[in-house]
Amino acid sequence: MAGNDQQTAVELKKIEEQEKKGEKKEKSRGEDIAGTAYIFTSFNNTIVHITDLSGKTISRVSGGMITKHDRLKANPTVAMFVAKKAAEVAKEQGISSLYVRIRAKTGSPGVGPGAHAAVKSLGREGMRIISIVDTTRVARGGPKKKGGKRGRRV
Repeated sequence: MAGNDQQTAVELKKIEEQEKKGEKKEKSRGEDIAGTAYIFTSFNNTIVHITDLSGKTISRVSGGMITKHDRLKANPTVAMFVAKKAAEVAKEQGISSLYVRIRAKTGSPGVGPGAHAAVKSLGREGMRIISIVDTTRVARGGPKKKGGKRGRRV
C-alpha cells in the first residue's frame, strides 16, 4: 500500500510539473485572436471592415470618415489612415492577426489605389497578416446589352 501511495504521489508531481511547463508556454506565446479584414477599394472610395471569425463586426471605417474631399477618398494616403483607425479599434477588442480579403468593384480592371496601402498599414499597426485573398466578383455573361440585333448606332 505504502509503495503505491509513493508511486501515485510521484506521478502527480510529474503531471503538475508538465502543467506548469504548459502554462509557461501559453503565457509567453500570448493569446492570438484572429479576425477578417474586408478591404473594398474602388476608384472613388476605400472601406476597411474588420470582423471576428464568426462575422461579428468589430470596426468599419471608410474614406469619408477620414476626409471630406470626394477626390481624396480613394487616395493611398487616406487609405493608410482608414486602415490605421480600423486596426486600433480591433486591437482594443483583442484581435492580433488577420485574414485579409480585398475586393474591387465588379467589372473593374483592377483594385483601387488604396488597396495595397491599406494592407501595408495593417501590417505596420502590429497586426499579423495570415493570408491575402482577392475576392473581386467577375461577371460571366450577364444580361443582354442594350442596342438590339445590329448593336447601338451612334
